[in-house]
Amino acid sequence: MLSIQEVKKQTGVTVRTLRYYDQIGLLLPADKTQGGHRLYGEKEMIKLQEIQFLKSLGFSLSEIKEMLSDERDWKECLQGQLAYVINEKLKLEQIEQILQGLLNSMAIDGKIDLLEVQRLIQLYTKDPQSRETYRNQIFNKSEMELLKLLPNVNRADPDTLEWVSLLAQLKKHMHKGEGAPQVQQIIRRMFEKQEEAFGDNDEFLDKLWNVRKSPEKSKKAGFYPIEPEVLDFLEGASDIYLRNIKKGKGDSG
Repeated sequence: MLSIQEVKKQTGVTVRTLRYYDQIGLLLPADKTQGGHRLYGEKEMIKLQEIQFLKSLGFSLSEIKEMLSDERDWKECLQGQLAYVINEKLKLEQIEQILQGLLNSMAIDGKIDLLEVQRLIQLYTKDPQSRETYRNQIFNKSEMELLKLLPNVNRADPDTLEWVSLLAQLKKHMHKGEGAPQVQQIIRRMFEKQEEAFGDNDEFLDKLWNVRKSPEKSKKAGFYPIEPEVLDFLEGASDIYLRNIKKGKGDSG
């Protein structure tokens, strides 16, 4: 038989916890000394290990007590706990995406306010089924696959982070005008990345831009919200870039 102090040394479970387990009927001592001190045998030590194991899986003490009393089916309990953990994991992943999206938004705008936070949370928690249904109304099957190549503001992959940086730089230099060298350099890199991802899928890109230019359509499609004035500036700067490219080709010919 082991005293409560010896159990503490072997398992790391505190005396206070062992006494509490006794009080709630979760782990009763095998016996007591004449002085009333608790004693634990091999059976109790095995049960204590089971309690610690089930606690590590997230079960509450009341659930553990019920499971160890053979009143519940272990398979059912484990399946229920697995479903709970999966659900919590999905919630944490959603929170992670929201936090990453907010960080990327701050990188783009240099600041963030409560209205922006609320708008982004609504975007990231939007029912994915309704978003996919709306996208399917606009894009065909092959174009839906291309949508997966778009940067996702709630991720931290290198491609997304570069797009975030380019958009932030563009907004920073907007006051210099659409034809400013710094702006045109940013536009050039944007076109390079667009070419790398989508090649010459002009029909798809036209559809994408049509959705992006409409705040209502963009919201329904689940796209990151960009201010209309920024999109207008981007469109104007892109037109200048394309004219310069065309002019350069004409001059070289």
